[in-house]
Amino acid sequence: MASSIASSPITIRCKGILFDMDGILISSLGSVERSWTKYAGLRQVDPELAISLAHGRRAVETIAALRPDLDPDAELKVIEDIELADGEGIRVLPGVLKLINELPMDRWTVVTSATDRLARMRLATAGIPVPEGLVTAEHVEQGKPDPAPFLAGAALLGFAAEDCVVFEDSSSGVVAGRAAGCTVIGTTFSHAAESLAAAHYLIPDLTAVAVTASDGQGIVLRFTPLAT
Repeated sequence: MASSIASSPITIRCKGILFDMDGILISSLGSVERSWTKYAGLRQVDPELAISLAHGRRAVETIAALRPDLDPDAELKVIEDIELADGEGIRVLPGVLKLINELPMDRWTVVTSATDRLARMRLATAGIPVPEGLVTAEHVEQGKPDPAPFLAGAALLGFAAEDCVVFEDSSSGVVAGRAAGCTVIGTTFSHAAESLAAAHYLIPDLTAVAVTASDGQGIVLRFTPLAT
């Protein structure tokens, strides 16, 4: 169960912040669903199943679940090209730019199940500053809910995982962040609170979060979590 959730303000001090991308920084839901529907048609699989499996996981793992008989690397190129060609409707989510602009660039990064090319395209399309280093699908052997992506993100910033805060919107993401030892803040943008029980705190979106201090000792975040 999510712990320490109350309706009174919370203050957290950390050294680094690890943002999931889709559903946290940007909304690319239309592009994702159109792309996987197109892929499903090409490979004769149920489009609704493809879409449900694609959310919050690496494309290569979705492909393996849908068509284990096909070459995953070749199929990854197919779906990546489809998604790269569809940037329609990608938008930055509320509160994101304000929060990011208050953070030093060396204190945050993006940890996403998307490929590197796709992540950079979607962030740029939404008008979000793209960190030099990202943790993407290519950087880990196991995707979320395995803790490997967030452990890699903490290492990229040069901090211990327990000194980092994770922002996530999916069940697999909050489980991964918790398993990595991070403090996990889940948002209810795209998933019901009941599916985010592994998060330490829940908020509706990033408008709820303020950086009240940022100095050589770390970052201070202040927010009022949803009561449960």
